[in-house]
Amino acid sequence: MNESTTPVSNVRIAFAAIVLAMLPAVLDQTILATALPTIAHDLGRLTDVSWVIAAYVVTAAASTPLWGKLGDRLGRKRMLEISLTLFLVASAVCGTAQDMTWLIVTRAVQGAAAGGLMTLAMAAVGDLVSPRERGRYQGYIAVAFALATVVGPLIGGVLVEHASWRWVFYVNLPVGAAALAGLYFKLPAPETSERRAPVDVTGAVLLAGSTIALMLACIWGGDRYTWGSPTIVALIAGGMALAIALVARERRAADPIVPLDLLRLRPVAISSVALFLTTAALFSITVFVPLYLQTTTHATPTQAGLLLVPMMIGITVSTNLAGIAMSKTGRYKRYPVIGLGLMTAALVLLAVLVPHPSRTTTAISLVVFGLGFGMVGQVLIAAVQNSVPRAQLGTAMAATTFFRGIGGAAGAAILGAIFTAQAGTTTTTAGLRHLSAGVRADVIHGVQAVFITAAPIAAIGLIVVLALREVPLQGSAREPAGAGAPAAVR
Repeated sequence: MNESTTPVSNVRIAFAAIVLAMLPAVLDQTILATALPTIAHDLGRLTDVSWVIAAYVVTAAASTPLWGKLGDRLGRKRMLEISLTLFLVASAVCGTAQDMTWLIVTRAVQGAAAGGLMTLAMAAVGDLVSPRERGRYQGYIAVAFALATVVGPLIGGVLVEHASWRWVFYVNLPVGAAALAGLYFKLPAPETSERRAPVDVTGAVLLAGSTIALMLACIWGGDRYTWGSPTIVALIAGGMALAIALVARERRAADPIVPLDLLRLRPVAISSVALFLTTAALFSITVFVPLYLQTTTHATPTQAGLLLVPMMIGITVSTNLAGIAMSKTGRYKRYPVIGLGLMTAALVLLAVLVPHPSRTTTAISLVVFGLGFGMVGQVLIAAVQNSVPRAQLGTAMAATTFFRGIGGAAGAAILGAIFTAQAGTTTTTAGLRHLSAGVRADVIHGVQAVFITAAPIAAIGLIVVLALREVPLQGSAREPAGAGAPAAVR
């Protein structure tokens, strides 16, 4: 079932349900950030808070490929409903937490469910509308995400101030309930291909183990532990060993959790690498621009967060314009090329301007970065969906989501290490507006080093997408996206 055979009103309602299903997972992280100090005060120590974030991020990345495979085998509608239900139950339990261990465990469950929400929802869009329309609809998703990123911290602040931090989790329930109703009644359920081979449980365990080990190394390295500590070395070595074992397993599995032939398709491989690099570069903005603005322009945390709005506006504008153009022409390669070029230029501009603090010039740079970023992610997802058979949409979306998650963890680790090496460890978030001139200068040098590093990362992403071989987007979702195409897209 697709847009050409489904009434437009039904398509819109089903799409709205898909967006609502993803929204709790997006809002959860942005809302929670504001509440973390209060949660630490009520349930434990401030040093335990990192586990609340790490548990969610790690399990989300580790579970993503399994959700994608199950969606392909058992039906994306059914698995999306299951993952959303699990997320809502975990949210309710998080809200009743009486100690930090309770909260961390349920956050891990919530993260595992979130991995399914993001992957299956993106794949469900591929089932709902034709390939040419996917760019436009995914542009709408980007708008919703941008708004959630801006509104989330404000909602979190209001809930913590006027209600309780527990409502940070309870607020997911009404949104999720509305999404469940929309999915159940309006989302079509395409037929799934019958597979006799059992689920690749061994591959799933190896993938989860390697992902958890490597992501914990990225999250803890240079923060909780030094990079040369036995813990980090063991995590990296263990993660690499499990990854090697995974590749060996997937070569002989009847129905692998990570189909290596799928990753050898040029659009999938190139898009995955480009999304990894793009997300890594993004962390230079989302993490270090607020820090820079608070340190150098005396912005409050709320003001610093709101000063990211220009970037969100840029993302919204460019994503929608690219989506509309793609639906009209069926062409897409030019957009990630232009987008990564703009991202590189914006990061170079920020590196040059950092020694001369100004909210205005920073905002201009952020608009340029946002215009670029908006032409990359959703466009590459449409390219991937256009290159694989519908029966493998879930697995393909899992691959792109997985590499995004790993890219974010690696970017945060690398850029954080570079910042610490330049700025030292004397800066604390408690007193960013009251630093001495010497420490402030160290922070400026650290942030500048971050942008100098992030610019080549974006530039490498540009070089990667230049190798993308464009296959015009198909006009009807009835045509199997991979039919007759593999030779052209390898």
